[in-house]
Amino acid sequence: MKDSKHQFLRTTGRREFFSAVARGATISLATPSFLARAGPATGADSPWQMRLSTSSIHYMKLSIEQACERIAKLGFEAIDIWSAHAGCPHLDDVAKRFGPDGLKELLAKNKLKLFAFSVYAGGYPRYAELLGKVGGGVAIQGSGKPAKAEEISARMRDFLESLKPQIELAAKNNTRLAIENHGGALLNTLDSFKAFVELNQSPHLGVALAPFHVQATKASVEEAVAICGKQLFFFYAWQRGKGLEQLPGHGPTDFSPWITALAKAGYSGYVNPFMHGDIEPDVMSAALEKSRDYLKKCHVQALG
Repeated sequence: MKDSKHQFLRTTGRREFFSAVARGATISLATPSFLARAGPATGADSPWQMRLSTSSIHYMKLSIEQACERIAKLGFEAIDIWSAHAGCPHLDDVAKRFGPDGLKELLAKNKLKLFAFSVYAGGYPRYAELLGKVGGGVAIQGSGKPAKAEEISARMRDFLESLKPQIELAAKNNTRLAIENHGGALLNTLDSFKAFVELNQSPHLGVALAPFHVQATKASVEEAVAICGKQLFFFYAWQRGKGLEQLPGHGPTDFSPWITALAKAGYSGYVNPFMHGDIEPDVMSAALEKSRDYLKKCHVQALG
């Protein structure tokens, strides 16, 4: 009886072993394709995970409290708070009315994390201490005037040199400074991305990539992501279009290749659905809900 039991276990074990080998052979054949799409893993057995944030300027006519509440209810993990671009009141209101401790409480109440301060209006130094005391994050601003192709490297070197005081401030306040690409600006073309990445030596300085402006140059967003690599600090899920068509899932662009590129690059920030425009809050919430669901589908497709 004992020998029969051992014989059964040995036979069963062999069957399971060969079954596992067969399954493993199938997996091993699929693995290179998966890795080609998904890129670096976040853990030993975990593929790249997409995290979502969005920007307070989408609710610029609401208070920061109301903006946080809506963004949290939509299921976004984090928020990008805007200074006074186009009259957005949120960041200045936070500075005056909340301070770092008050902002921490507001975010905790809504179970939101702070991803970024967008400081196109006012500049980073004005908000550096606040961002640092809240716990750190990314501060986003623009670059300089455009340059001719043959002047890009020299102009980029000068630009980065001019940023040294802000980079030192970022290091002091445990924050990172991200420069956004923009039409008619120094950081705009793929060559300018290459110059930035090659010349930048600071871990506190990187890129906020806006595909809307990359598409305007007829360049590849995936290539731009690859060029930025580990220096990519912020990603706008933002396509060329009018009105709500700027948002993921609304306009014609397939975002799956962009998500794949982010996975390959090992992007560690949040994917931030974004658009410019004065949209009524309830319409915006419905639009962002659609974008959220669309990006999740793209994430599944990107990881196979």
